[in-house]
Amino acid sequence: MVPLAHFTCHGRGGIIGAEKGTPLMTPFMLAVQALLEGDQPPEPATKPSRPRPVAKAADTHVILRSLAEQLVSEANAVLRGRGVGISLVDDTRPGELMFTVRHGDRAARVRTVVSGHTALGQLVKAGAPVEEPRELTSEDELQALVLSLLGG
Repeated sequence: MVPLAHFTCHGRGGIIGAEKGTPLMTPFMLAVQALLEGDQPPEPATKPSRPRPVAKAADTHVILRSLAEQLVSEANAVLRGRGVGISLVDDTRPGELMFTVRHGDRAARVRTVVSGHTALGQLVKAGAPVEEPRELTSEDELQALVLSLLGG
């Protein structure tokens, strides 16, 4: 039987440091720690946004939002006592779902904009020009996005 502590959102065996007296760290928490020790942050992979059926776009938005909450929680566990943490703020407007992840003066907003029977996902980074709407290539790139805010 595998102890419950070995099951996380990162899958079986997702917690590292289960030895007695060692703080438990997920792979993402170790990546945050590595940034604090001088590693360079990754740049999240993006692609041009494309319209999707509203239900599919909303589902993707909810998945990204849920993962963002987990990543922010893990990052803040590592950042505790080191100054500015990372925040996650939800917002909605008519025909639009969005959340913003912010660390100090760096921020990124994930938006899902509904128009008729389709919706368009968009990633907007503060200070970055928006020539054409872009979105993350996958949910996995959300980790790179959060790390880029922390280390960029």
